[in-house]
Amino acid sequence: MRIGLLTEGGYPYATGEARLWCDRLVRGLPQHEFELYALSRSAEQEERGRVPLPSHVTRVRTAPLWAPADDGRSYRRRERRRFAAAFTELVRGICGADPARFADGLYGLAALASEQGGLYAALRSETAVRAVESACRAPESSREVQRAQVADLLEFVDELERMLRPLSLDWYEELSEVDVCHAAAGGVAALPGLLAKRFFGVPLLVTEYGVQLRAHYLAHSAHSARDERPAVRALLAAFHTRLAGEIYSQADLLTPGNAHARRWQERCGASRERLRTVYPGMEADRFAAVGEDPECGDPHTLVWVGRVDPAKDLIALLHAFAEVRRAEPRARLRIFATAAGADGHADGHAVGHGYLADCRSLAAQLFPDEAADAHAVGENPVTFEEIGGPDAPSPADAYGSGRVVVLSSVIEGFPITLAEAMFCGRATVSTDVGAVVEVIGGTGLVVPPRNPRALAEACVTLLRDPERAQRLGSAARARALELFTVEQNVAAFQESYLRLLARGPARPDGTGVPFEQPPEARVPGHWATPTWATPYPEPRPPAAPCDDPAPDPADPSAGPGSDPDTGPAGPGAAGPDAGSGTGAGRVMVPAARAAGAASAEASA
Repeated sequence: MRIGLLTEGGYPYATGEARLWCDRLVRGLPQHEFELYALSRSAEQEERGRVPLPSHVTRVRTAPLWAPADDGRSYRRRERRRFAAAFTELVRGICGADPARFADGLYGLAALASEQGGLYAALRSETAVRAVESACRAPESSREVQRAQVADLLEFVDELERMLRPLSLDWYEELSEVDVCHAAAGGVAALPGLLAKRFFGVPLLVTEYGVQLRAHYLAHSAHSARDERPAVRALLAAFHTRLAGEIYSQADLLTPGNAHARRWQERCGASRERLRTVYPGMEADRFAAVGEDPECGDPHTLVWVGRVDPAKDLIALLHAFAEVRRAEPRARLRIFATAAGADGHADGHAVGHGYLADCRSLAAQLFPDEAADAHAVGENPVTFEEIGGPDAPSPADAYGSGRVVVLSSVIEGFPITLAEAMFCGRATVSTDVGAVVEVIGGTGLVVPPRNPRALAEACVTLLRDPERAQRLGSAARARALELFTVEQNVAAFQESYLRLLARGPARPDGTGVPFEQPPEARVPGHWATPTWATPYPEPRPPAAPCDDPAPDPADPSAGPGSDPDTGPAGPGAAGPDAGSGTGAGRVMVPAARAAGAASAEASA
């Protein structure tokens, strides 16, 4: 099977949020061929290089979303009218919340880009700006959109051109030949697969471990206080909403990573019949040494592991630990920070460093350095460390440094660090956000978010009852080994691929036949052909004259070039030698052997 894997800002690059599970998926299915179609987010991401790829990755195509894609072409009058009509439908669908008009405009622009190119210049033209302005002023537009100024229109057109760059890619002739398109995320990453399904009938599978529409809302709400252009924010949100709805309605199968993402997809129009939850797969062997040692770790230490970010609410965790410290004077808190800005966003890296500085300052105020006597050096019960340091060279060492792992987030999708703590057999205390309850089941304590007192009470409960903490940790490890391993993840996607392939290609003209091109047609070598057979057909000798009567004009099967055994000749002729190639498993007998068989038959 040939699988076209579509990514954005991740695999096969060395950085990005989707690179790990995509790499595990590709390596876990060596019996299939993978073709990678990757969109990069920044020049820095491309400079960091790619991960080593296995041998069954047969093709890698990349395109930058951060660089202009001007092909130097401009439209003539007819193409300009065609562009104006399609782009007007697109923006009318965005501003007026009309999914049908949005889809018509999107596919119209894709067809124009495929035939003529030149979409970059057209999307930045005055025609595009005037079309957006007309759509914003329409009565069905929202109040925020109707207030858009010229600067808002220019900024939105610039962003729209960047998000529509996949329409101008030269990937689609190759994507039309794959058996399944698998988008590793929604949004722009799934756009090439959406077009391949529309124009070539290639089945589309979309996996979302983090819903792109939700990520867009969270990213813009974080900057809404200083955002001076609410009209741009409203237009971009409308575009992402319409795009998500089109992807969810057209995808043959959607595989959310948890029930929380599944609910988002259902609200955006996804059908329940085409939804199947597939949990992320993690390498359990990395945490086996810690998970199989119940005595590992300090029983008085709380551990936090993750990316330092305001959404993780470390401020509330520090206030909660102040109460824990009053109840349990021997308690310690170790905060292990993973790399910030690993997905290539420089602004996230800067925000993480600023937030970390604020947390260090608060910890110094809440917990001044304590010393046993006047001659000893003071020590703070809260430490800030990094994964890869001398005390924690790996995440497993970080989780194994304590008996209880804490998650204090106010915003969370699928809590990866919580699942890793479960593999390590740690008891967990976490806030009820995202998919936390779904992940831990009944193997940990859950408290409301933004409630330091409840968080402190749950931590004190487990610190004072180490036997209960050990029981919860053992149950958590058993649950993680059942649900979140690489093996279950790969098996689920393998089954999904086979289900999509068994349905057959949904060709636009309705002529698709399941297994029309058998898999063995692409196996190298002639394993299905006997050793004495010739792999390629030899030219036929000219036909000898015969005394057969002339064909009857009334006979529809007769005609020029007809053969009494095979029927009429031509492109649609049937028979063992029809077509221009040998075909899969077709045996071609050498001419010498055929001549010998003919002479034997004549003598008999």
